[in-house]
Amino acid sequence: MAQDPRALLQKADKAASGAGGGFSLFGGRQEKWENAADLYTQAANAFRMQKQNKEAGQAFERAAEIQTNKLSEPDDAANTLTEAFKVYRKTDPLDAARCLDVAINHYTAKGNFRRAATHKQNLAECYEVEIGDQKKAIESYELAASWFESDNAEALANKLYLKVGDLAALDGDYYKAIENFEKVSASSVSNNLMKWSVKDYFLKAGLCHLAVGDMVATNRALEKYRDMDPTFPSTREHQLLVDLTEQVEAGDQEAFAEKLFLYDQMSKLDKWKTTILLRIKNAIEEGGEDFS
Repeated sequence: MAQDPRALLQKADKAASGAGGGFSLFGGRQEKWENAADLYTQAANAFRMQKQNKEAGQAFERAAEIQTNKLSEPDDAANTLTEAFKVYRKTDPLDAARCLDVAINHYTAKGNFRRAATHKQNLAECYEVEIGDQKKAIESYELAASWFESDNAEALANKLYLKVGDLAALDGDYYKAIENFEKVSASSVSNNLMKWSVKDYFLKAGLCHLAVGDMVATNRALEKYRDMDPTFPSTREHQLLVDLTEQVEAGDQEAFAEKLFLYDQMSKLDKWKTTILLRIKNAIEEGGEDFS
């Protein structure tokens, strides 16, 4: 039978009060604080079983506070705060982010960057999905990627640099997006496992160039991509970029849509590409109105 979380919480409060109160004739204060922290953790897990996430998070935070301030066990506190993050995440995401941030700071201070990077990625996902703060999500993904990179985890780093590129473009920061897509392309082009994906990264970077509207820079980028990967000109992605660049330069919105339709018949365009392409198409219309 599951334990009553509120009864456990009362026991934890009583234990903490006893540990902190008065003069301890026979010592043992350390054990009392350990007992209190353990009871708060038990209460947190009992609340968790009943899906009372806010109460669970608060109990985990009390345990972490004791582990930090009374027991000088920052490793245990960081682990407890990651548990608080998990229970807070769906219902109280700002509290979740606050708790995980403290744990991440502990791991970076210890030089445990792989673990910090994994948690920073979780924090970024929380900002992106639950909180809806895209700028903080981008910053967190970028930092996590750099920590993975410093720990020689190139594949994990590249995955997050691509995520930064995707979010930055959707947020209208095309230069940051291009920088990240090109960074991953450069590290992937000579990697036998990753080189087959490079054409898609070039396509994304190229679309971002078109979204900026600087046709000189777009054509220069296409030249650069052909130099980086001599197989790129034979791909459908390259042909699409060439075709779209021509139609943007010509201001021909109908031909632009036709080229996209033909490409989509063979390779389905995902939501991200469709969003960026719609912005480029709208810019052609606006450009045409400017000259009419």
